[in-house]
Amino acid sequence: MEDRWDILYRGPLSSCNYACGYCPFAKTRNTIAELRDDAEKLVRFIDWIECQAPREIGVLFTPWGEALIHRAYQQALLRLGSMPHVRRAAIQTNLAGNLKWLEDADRETLALWCTFHPTETKVEKFAAKIRQLRRLGIRHSVGTVGVKEHFPVITELRGLLPDDTYLWVNAIKKHPRYYGDEHVEFLSRIDPHFPVNLRNHLSQGKACRAGHTSFTVDGDGHARRCHFIDRSFGNIHDVDFAEKLRPRSCPNAVCRCHIGYANLAELKLDRIYGEGLLERIPASFNASAGSS
Repeated sequence: MEDRWDILYRGPLSSCNYACGYCPFAKTRNTIAELRDDAEKLVRFIDWIECQAPREIGVLFTPWGEALIHRAYQQALLRLGSMPHVRRAAIQTNLAGNLKWLEDADRETLALWCTFHPTETKVEKFAAKIRQLRRLGIRHSVGTVGVKEHFPVITELRGLLPDDTYLWVNAIKKHPRYYGDEHVEFLSRIDPHFPVNLRNHLSQGKACRAGHTSFTVDGDGHARRCHFIDRSFGNIHDVDFAEKLRPRSCPNAVCRCHIGYANLAELKLDRIYGEGLLERIPASFNASAGSS
């Protein structure tokens, strides 16, 4: 329904404290002035969200770099959690920062999409952060990239997580024959939804929520249907912005990324994830059942 929006926000922040070899995102160091500019744009976005009541809003932050090491993003998530019309405030993060600020978070609203990077941190240290989230009652999913050399540590991570914590795996897709049947079988035991991520979904002309009830916003307020369609269809600060949202079919030949194909109507992923679609948390999950 049009009175319920899912919004992906990506401001100009591009700095990251990690340097993963497989990461397609920018590997830069923002200046103090750039970080200040990013924080100001973030506040303006949160101010706009506040004015959208009573429309029901879900927000997922998908930064180019690591955002939760910056106080501005911590404060943004806390502020979103105080707004009655915001049903979800989620963010992608490597969990490297201090998590003490989460003690003040709204447990019903906040959710973390946590990615484990074996070349950048130890599995035990990362698992300890997940246990901390669990103690705090913070909703979270856990994931990693399916690099074949990392299979042993992915197995170790799965063993360190509770059975009811979903561990998603993003497929390596640059090389069409990267995985053999035995690799797909292994990763599907870890993540029963891995075969969905492994595919490049034919999407051209197909019904999609992007541009209707889901859209992407940048730091200047320009809205695009999703991260994978460059053309803006308006600006959230335009007085007639809501009128520009309408059902649309996908113009791209394929959709490769979860945050994109999650909106494809034919996949019906809302049946799997329910209210956890933004933060990639299935409505029900049990690792032991998935591996049986």
